[in-house]
Amino acid sequence: MLTWTDCVELSELTEEEIDAIAQHEHIPEMIALEMGNYLVHTHTGEKRVKAMIRDDIRLAEEEGKTDRVAMLKLVLKHYLEHHACK
Repeated sequence: MLTWTDCVELSELTEEEIDAIAQHEHIPEMIALEMGNYLVHTHTGEKRVKAMIRDDIRLAEEEGKTDRVAMLKLVLKHYLEHHACK
């Protein structure tokens, strides 16, 4: 049986990237993991994940959540370093 950690490792995403997708789409983390795993294997999907993280940053800025903004900017930086969509 696969654990959460196994699934994360197979997804080519970090837990923080999965969390950003879950927050953006208002879905459970396991569904976000599956969705993200699918998206990162397509060029347009990689761009969609990038857009989701950027949307999350904008929302956190609007809400004045500076700690979340900083964390999401690091998530975006890491995502861009590891995926083709620049």
